[in-house]
Amino acid sequence: MKVEYKQNKLQRLGFSFERGGVHTARTMMLVELRALLSYVDKADAVKAEYLEAVQTANCLGKRSGKTRTLTFRHLADLYALDPGLLVFRALRFFWLRDVDGQPLLAALCAYSRDPILRATAPFVLGFQEGATVAREAMEEFIDAQEPERFSKATLKSTAQNINSSWTQSGHLAGRVRKVRARAVSTPGTVSLALLLGYVSGLRGESLFKSDFTRMLDCSFEKTIELAEDASRRGWISLKRVGQVVEVLFPNLITAQEMELLREQN
Repeated sequence: MKVEYKQNKLQRLGFSFERGGVHTARTMMLVELRALLSYVDKADAVKAEYLEAVQTANCLGKRSGKTRTLTFRHLADLYALDPGLLVFRALRFFWLRDVDGQPLLAALCAYSRDPILRATAPFVLGFQEGATVAREAMEEFIDAQEPERFSKATLKSTAQNINSSWTQSGHLAGRVRKVRARAVSTPGTVSLALLLGYVSGLRGESLFKSDFTRMLDCSFEKTIELAEDASRRGWISLKRVGQVVEVLFPNLITAQEMELLREQN
């Protein structure tokens, strides 16, 4: 019951715990996300404006109305596209301020909303840099989570989509043969990872050792360094005295959301 209560709170902030997932059909769609956020350039644009951009203006250049509808649905499932939800609002906040971090920012947002991507994170992140991550191994891993949930064909395409997403995020490299690479972490990506950990209930030094910061592919010391850079830029507030660390997000978390987090804790 406690887990369900916490998940309900996190859903109100933009997380998703639905059993499905876009990755049975598509990748994390970084190219489309970039095009959409470039076309709809207002940070406070509402979800209907993103829908209009995709469906009516066809800003993503899709051939049919059905494809446009599906594309929008997948993007909304992965990224919410709703400024009323903290996870998407934070993504947009850092998106323009930290262009180099865009692939990892998208991956962190998708990770918080797509269960299949989230489930495969420990598998991919567990490989040493330079190691081969075969599609077949990914298929086996996905199948082991829920044996026989997917047909062989769906399992193969899902593994391909997942490997493609981890390539888009910078964790894998290569077109056919996928090799573990190191993702590019930046002040913005560290800030978003810390925010996701914060709303999940972590505080202090634990924020720098979460599943979200593990996505950054950098050491504890480097994560602190990038967080200090973000704090100097005014994106987050970081205070550090010896081993005591306090991170706050005055630009991002509203008073209402803080109230929700206090209830959660």
